[in-house]
Amino acid sequence: MKQNPIPGKAALKIVVGSIMAAYGLTLAVYAGFGGATLAISWQVMANMTRLTICGASFAVAVVMLVFVFFYDRRQIHIGTVIYQLFYSGFVEIFSWMHVYSESRIFNFIIMCAGIVVFSFGTGLYDSANLGCGSYEALTFALAEKNDWPVKYVRMVLDMLMVVLGVLCGGCFGACTIVTIIMAGPIIQWTVQKF
Repeated sequence: MKQNPIPGKAALKIVVGSIMAAYGLTLAVYAGFGGATLAISWQVMANMTRLTICGASFAVAVVMLVFVFFYDRRQIHIGTVIYQLFYSGFVEIFSWMHVYSESRIFNFIIMCAGIVVFSFGTGLYDSANLGCGSYEALTFALAEKNDWPVKYVRMVLDMLMVVLGVLCGGCFGACTIVTIIMAGPIIQWTVQKF
């Protein structure tokens, strides 16, 4: 049976959104204000297993996708695979590229801009409706199955990831708090607009 090709606009949203999300996340995390919510768990896993951040990102994604597969597999599609390959790969690439200032204030502004770029990129690839990334698949599965607003589900999941990550030795800071506050609303806005 012949599969329908991925529409060009949707594929572009997934690729561009995945790269934007990876760039924004690494920009925020490496600014020196602690880890973003899910990145805390990657840091812990990387430290415990000798995986790179890319490898840890991919491993955490697999665990989440296994849960989503059994809970609400409608969230998983070809876009899930495309996203994860681009996102994990570009997290690794971008983690080596950033240069920061000596100014903590300027770095804080860079961190906030990174969170906005990450959240917009995440919403952009989610808006393609060809499957979500692992964390978003978990977010949307819980939101849709329980009729909960996406922004609140994301905020609760972010807080849960932070608590678990910090208990295991992850780095908590301003980046963590700003991500919890900003990511959910920006993702929801972007999905609705695009």
